[in-house]
Amino acid sequence: MTSIAQGFTKSLAMTVLSEIGDKTFFAAAILAMRHPRRLVLLGCLSALIVMTILSALVGWAAPNLISRKWSHHITTFLFFGFGIWSLKDAIFGDGDAEELAEVEAELDKDWKANNGVKKDSSKVDDDLKKQQRPFLSQFLSPIFLKAFSINFFGEWGDKSQLATIGLAADENPFGVVLGGILGQALCTTAAVIGGKSLASQISEKMVALSGGLLFIVFGIQSFLSPVE
Repeated sequence: MTSIAQGFTKSLAMTVLSEIGDKTFFAAAILAMRHPRRLVLLGCLSALIVMTILSALVGWAAPNLISRKWSHHITTFLFFGFGIWSLKDAIFGDGDAEELAEVEAELDKDWKANNGVKKDSSKVDDDLKKQQRPFLSQFLSPIFLKAFSINFFGEWGDKSQLATIGLAADENPFGVVLGGILGQALCTTAAVIGGKSLASQISEKMVALSGGLLFIVFGIQSFLSPVE
């Protein structure tokens, strides 16, 4: 139980500090302004839960693919690397304004393209349109699929995903999954309810600084911990 609690606590803290003000945070906030919040929340959260579980599985399998000693050293290196990365963003970064502008531009481009397609195809028969839709979209809402895909691929290769893999390789993966899911649920819900206004009231530099220090602490703890 102690190992599960430790993995849960580390994963929860890391996820919250990594996701607030992230691209997927703003994407969820903007999508919620244009579409039903329930569908956006369900789509975004589903993607992040799947990503968290996949990342934890990769981290859990890592010691079976390479030696426990090497996986421990790689995890320690990742923690220090992400810590320095976050501290660099806090000191030299432009804050969340650039992230928000980039996400808004991407979603606006997609929004206009979709509206154009709808106008051009307004005279097409409903049955024909249904046949032309992707198979999954006949059963799942297009809004859900859009929110899911944006968040899933937005998180792929992101710092928080790699950190989850490293954390699961060094801590109890079950605790890491629970903490990660709770952290993602808290951040995504906050983004959907009032992400833009919330982000404007939170200092991005302080979040990045806190996250960087947290990763450094994790790195020191991992460095001092004996390899089991």
